[in-house]
Amino acid sequence: MTFSASGTGPALGPSVAEIVDSHASGSGSPVKTAMRVADAIEARGDDGTWISVVPRDRLLAAAREIEARPGARALPLYGVPFGVKDSIDVAGVPTTLACPDFAYTAEETAPAVARLLAAGALYVGKTSLDQFATGLNGTRTPYPIPRSVFGDNMISGGSSSGSALAVALGQVPFCVATDTAGSGRVPAALNGVVGFKPSRGVISTVGLVPACKSLDCITVMAGCIEDVDRTFDVLAGLDDNDSWSRPRGPSYGGKPIRIGLPDATDLEFFGDESMAAAHFAIRKKILRSAATTVAVGLGPFLDAGALLYQGSWVAERLVEFADFLAAQPDSIHPVVRDILRSGEKYTAVDAFRAQQRLQELRAEVGRGWRDMDVLILPTIGTTFTVDEVLARPIECNTVLGYYTHFGNLLDLVGVAVPMGLTADGRPLSVMVLGPALSDDTVLQVAAQLLDEPRSHSDEPAHEPLSQSTYMLEEQL
Repeated sequence: MTFSASGTGPALGPSVAEIVDSHASGSGSPVKTAMRVADAIEARGDDGTWISVVPRDRLLAAAREIEARPGARALPLYGVPFGVKDSIDVAGVPTTLACPDFAYTAEETAPAVARLLAAGALYVGKTSLDQFATGLNGTRTPYPIPRSVFGDNMISGGSSSGSALAVALGQVPFCVATDTAGSGRVPAALNGVVGFKPSRGVISTVGLVPACKSLDCITVMAGCIEDVDRTFDVLAGLDDNDSWSRPRGPSYGGKPIRIGLPDATDLEFFGDESMAAAHFAIRKKILRSAATTVAVGLGPFLDAGALLYQGSWVAERLVEFADFLAAQPDSIHPVVRDILRSGEKYTAVDAFRAQQRLQELRAEVGRGWRDMDVLILPTIGTTFTVDEVLARPIECNTVLGYYTHFGNLLDLVGVAVPMGLTADGRPLSVMVLGPALSDDTVLQVAAQLLDEPRSHSDEPAHEPLSQSTYMLEEQL
């Protein structure tokens, strides 16, 4: 592994709370914020963060429309700018999945995005991704390859590559992204921001082009836990049109939290001694705290993760992309094309065998939650440069997903938490995991790790208007 630390790390802009407060008080305004965002994006040029952005005049018009809404200053996300991963529909905007020949113009806005718009948020544009949301590295794209804010050569991670970068650059305080195998956590780790993967089904995935529909989650990238809380309060909600939809779990009740930690010998850093040293320094702080810690074996977690790309779940991607693969194979990135074709070899027997094995592992992991409330792991074991990933695309991607691949298969909640730097200046991130519907407890531990005060609610902050009440005709 080689690395040149020429970046400066994240340069976060104002938080959601700061933006809302400035707009509500009159010291700022949605129009002024929109101008700042447009300036910041234009200053960077086409650096791979965005696939499409709202033109400046239309962005300012949309900001003025928000200002003119009755009761606008009481909206929970009044004038807060945000980005949307380009696998999620926004009406009137092309959804590309980083594949121009696959692109289509969405007729309706995904319910999750519609909730944000109804809450007063300002849509800025579509962020980059690994093509068809297949990858954790950000290099599988025909568009410019984004780089981490920590160095010109370091990958930004994927598949939600641009979402993490837009937040880390301070262009927007949050982005809506996705996570199937770690796509909402790995890019956050590589750009020094928070990446929150909620329980599956708590945020509607209607309007998301599936990668693996049984595993996909809509996620939040943000600069702090408070911004995640405020955004999640708006996004979470039942959707009768989403067959995986389920209610949000209970709020953290204030009881002591038992933290699971694997034995040090169970952790893998792939020869990256600097990353290992930095992670174990964080572990020492946790062990010295008042928290109760529990020893945890990683075997069943890792065994589940191995099923994702070495088992029949690869074939689930063909539910969405098989016809396009057959009709226009040359339009697909070569690495993504090979991954999709690998799914063609699996039989129904393979699928049932894998499901049965996964259920055994879920039961084993489930018993472990009797003794712990959360599990803390590295988010990633090492980092890579763009050149390294291009030279070894499958191997590097597998390494990046070592601690994340099992998350959705085992129906877990996860949040990537930035924890400073390694000795050689690279980003350090730990991941807090919990069982399904423990979202609030997991976020509580993440806030404690960041020493963030936290006020939160398990009730949505805003019941959105009908999607038809606020569309994007004036903006697009």
